[in-house]
Amino acid sequence: MSLLRLTYLALAIAGTVLPMRHYLDWLSANGWSLGGMIDAWFVNAATTGMVWDLMIAAIALIVWALAEIWVRRNWIALLALPATVCIGVSCGLPLYLFLRSGRVS
Repeated sequence: MSLLRLTYLALAIAGTVLPMRHYLDWLSANGWSLGGMIDAWFVNAATTGMVWDLMIAAIALIVWALAEIWVRRNWIALLALPATVCIGVSCGLPLYLFLRSGRVS
């Protein structure tokens, strides 16, 4: 495996662990309320701006990945889509790049 692929994989792992640690801490402290977490994302202009920035980036990643997956027939790369939606762009993008850089069968 190349150094570049290992870097993508390491970033995907970090992009999973770091955000999830904070999400789980917040959820455990606030009664596992997903609605409460979403409300917290829009608590002020700074967090609202960050949420919109990340949502637009996630949508762009998903559209690009779907178009490229369809052309390349790299179906395993579809795993990056739920990672993007459920965890975030910090996991989905490096995971997609890791899966994209592998050999397509």
